[in-house]
Amino acid sequence: MEERRTNLTSLIGMVVMFVILMYFMYNNQSTSTPTTSTETKTFVENKDSSAEQPLTSLPTDSLGLNKYKEQLGAFGYAATLPSAKEGAYTEMENELIKVQVSNKGGYISYLLIKNQKTYNGKPVELIKDNNASFSLKIATNDHRTLETKDLYFEPTLSGNTLSMKLKVSATEYLEYLYTLRPDEYFLDFQIRSVGLSKTLNTGDAPILSWKLKARRMEKSVTYEDRYTLAVAQYENNDDKSIGGSGVETKTLNKVQWVDFKQHLFSSFLISDKPFSEGNFRVENLATSEGENVQNTKDFSVSFPITYISGEINESLHFYYGPSDYHLLKKYDKEYGLTKAIPLGWGIFGWINKWFVIPVFDLLSNFMTVGLAIIVLTIIVRILLSPIQYKSYLSQAKMKVLRPEIEEINNKYKGQENAMKRQQETMALYSKAGVNPLSGCIPALLQMPVFFALFSFFPTAFVLRQKSFLWATDLSSYDSIAHLPFSIPFYGNHVSLFPILASITMLIYMLMTTGQMQQPQQEGMPNMKFMMYISPIMMLFFFNNYASGLSLYYFISNLITIFIMLAIKYWIIDEKRIHAKIQENKQKPRKESKFQRKMREMMEQAEAQRNAAQNKKK
Repeated sequence: MEERRTNLTSLIGMVVMFVILMYFMYNNQSTSTPTTSTETKTFVENKDSSAEQPLTSLPTDSLGLNKYKEQLGAFGYAATLPSAKEGAYTEMENELIKVQVSNKGGYISYLLIKNQKTYNGKPVELIKDNNASFSLKIATNDHRTLETKDLYFEPTLSGNTLSMKLKVSATEYLEYLYTLRPDEYFLDFQIRSVGLSKTLNTGDAPILSWKLKARRMEKSVTYEDRYTLAVAQYENNDDKSIGGSGVETKTLNKVQWVDFKQHLFSSFLISDKPFSEGNFRVENLATSEGENVQNTKDFSVSFPITYISGEINESLHFYYGPSDYHLLKKYDKEYGLTKAIPLGWGIFGWINKWFVIPVFDLLSNFMTVGLAIIVLTIIVRILLSPIQYKSYLSQAKMKVLRPEIEEINNKYKGQENAMKRQQETMALYSKAGVNPLSGCIPALLQMPVFFALFSFFPTAFVLRQKSFLWATDLSSYDSIAHLPFSIPFYGNHVSLFPILASITMLIYMLMTTGQMQQPQQEGMPNMKFMMYISPIMMLFFFNNYASGLSLYYFISNLITIFIMLAIKYWIIDEKRIHAKIQENKQKPRKESKFQRKMREMMEQAEAQRNAAQNKKK
């Protein structure tokens, strides 16, 4: 019976681990031909002169132009320049990305990640069809408030540097300076004003705003949405993730960078000098699965800008590219960009950084990604096998003691003898040299590795669109059948790896609870229900998760089963354990401080209970 309690404790521990896992799960949600060298292009093109122009476009009649210039005040000069054309842009590209910067607003209006495809084979275009904007809201001395996204800039391209000038005159202007680094996903970006100290109201700080509506890139909307977040590094180098369900707003102080993270792709805005504060807003747009879902999150952030001697001078950087740990690590010394990848906090992150990632990188250099997952799983299970041995040894000792524990339970039946029964049981454990909690400690020691790997697989860019067996993309679910309807919490498809992982988990739990065939005790939870709930939860929640993660749990459970069988039939000798326990009983054992304290507490409780009963009599 006491063994049954130990098995119950182990089972409850596994259920608790799975519940924590679910908590982590929900708190944690190219068409161009590559060039061999940096290439830049510039042109001004009216894409559709016949289309209806928006209100912010340049009027064509002289009366309208004069009125427009009057509305813009000093910046009306920019509206008279040849570059003031709707749909005109300047293009730059290198080996990795193609960028188009719009004359209107001076911001990036199109950005293509080369050599990458979406789940349905289309180019990865992080910015397209007006899903992003970058703007300064500035106050002028003539009491006007203007936004640069509505004004026309004049482009000048020199090599891989693009100057976009919003002019007040030939020598007075606000300038956006873009520099595209060769063979990098980085654009250096400078905002500066020249000769505008008399034009701008320097007592009213400009507001920089950056917006991005994240475009869908991956097969599973719910899975991609779970890991699509705004991540910011702010005061004291802390990092904060923003964006769950609905709408979330947050204000952070001393923000150095923000990443509008789209699961496996990132859009960073980095400042050399931290902004005094950042006001964030994230709205969830993905409410269902299906091909009609085009966007997952709507991001926006605004920062106040500080004038320096009446002028603007901000040194910033953009990173548009994969959320790849190795790519971002190159910039860790300056900016700490790998903090945007949720590898887990504390010890979980350390295990990933110093063990899982290096080992997986080494393996993937010599084999396919799918095989690397299997070999990594084997290595992890072998390293943890001594802990599993300790756990099984504890269960074997409890099994040997079961007849004596049942004898104590039969001798001290009833609620009135509960304290005495517990005292005798503890005395037996002490005499036999058995710790009933030793079976729980190994499970706790495995938890850091368990949760570290749970954080690693959803964030590993190397898994993206890598196939293995029937899985076409290890970073998404492995669908073997599509359903004509959707099951709540499950979806409209059937993934095979979660099924295999659930079956092996059930087999493992049946093996660990194989001794629990006695009649159900009064007050005890339904053991069969608890035994089946974890595999069922895994089956449902992992159906939309990355198949690489489900593959890991399937192989891990399978190896665990084989290790348990090997321990049971070739390593553990129950007769020898029984002889050792009997030998321990003959030896005088000194009580530890903990055992003495527990005994004294139980004796005091027993004395108090007896005194209360005598008082009633």
